[in-house]
Amino acid sequence: MTLSRSYRNSAANAFLLISVVAACGSSDAADSTTHDSNAGTIGTTGGSHQGGSGGFAGAVHATAGRGGTPSVGGNNTTGGTHSMSGSSAAGGAITTDAGSVADGGNLTLPVDLGRAGDFVILAKTGISTVPTSAITGDIGVSPAAATYITQFSLIADPSNVFSTSAQITGKVYAATYASPTPSLLTTAVSDMELAYTDAAGRAPNVTELGAGDIGGMTLTPGVYQWSTGLLIPANVTLSGSATSVWIFQIAGDLTLSSATNLSLAGGALAKNVFWEVAGAVSLGTTSHCEGIVLTQTAITLETGASVNGRLLAQTAVNIDSSTVVEPAQ
Repeated sequence: MTLSRSYRNSAANAFLLISVVAACGSSDAADSTTHDSNAGTIGTTGGSHQGGSGGFAGAVHATAGRGGTPSVGGNNTTGGTHSMSGSSAAGGAITTDAGSVADGGNLTLPVDLGRAGDFVILAKTGISTVPTSAITGDIGVSPAAATYITQFSLIADPSNVFSTSAQITGKVYAATYASPTPSLLTTAVSDMELAYTDAAGRAPNVTELGAGDIGGMTLTPGVYQWSTGLLIPANVTLSGSATSVWIFQIAGDLTLSSATNLSLAGGALAKNVFWEVAGAVSLGTTSHCEGIVLTQTAITLETGASVNGRLLAQTAVNIDSSTVVEPAQ
């Protein structure tokens, strides 16, 4: 019996369609059994044949999972190879909160304070106050003795491991207290010095901003460096997210003028702000500072000055009816 041309063509097309579907099904099945849909480069939704390299899913999983290379679509689906957030959607090389895209430069990691981060005030040669100050957190001196913690009216604990003060919501530690305090303080002071070196060694994103005067500015995250001192004569805002990091490298002194406020915006946290100062730090009357102060010399808070952060000095810390509160973690 002779088949009509249209029937022969329809049969051939049907056979071809069945063959293609079988081939695609085979590849998709292989993908399903050999690749985790949330972890691999090729996934169950896309497969290597569903839509081709420029179709809906392409050669890469349509939703990219947690470790795939692009974040949405295939090689050419919605925005090219990387359509939303760089190398990966969650946890890859670049992310909007912690990576270099958000902060506009190289990835900036917080400075590791080690055991120095256990103290709101830590000094090597002494801590003094003009009462009445209000401190939230532990304070410590080493290698100086407890006698170099002055005007706090210390009350020794029976263990002689620490003391307390009505001006401090926390404990007071000194190198001359009972074990294990001396060794713990030695470690904390060493970690403070290492943290200073770490902060000083970061590659800067911005140098000599404002020629050493940043009054009135709003600063985005990054590493800022000055070869001189830094003056803040008017209010300054640090604007970023909860994972943004600022490191200020200051070769001279840091001076915050009286009644001047340094504030945070956009969810930025004081624990991620680091002031690395080679010279002295002076916070004027009723001024306010945010962040971790790491200095090679002394820190002085004038009457009514306040800090949300930590004061870590390689010499002394002197405060005058001041408020110092350790930063939220």
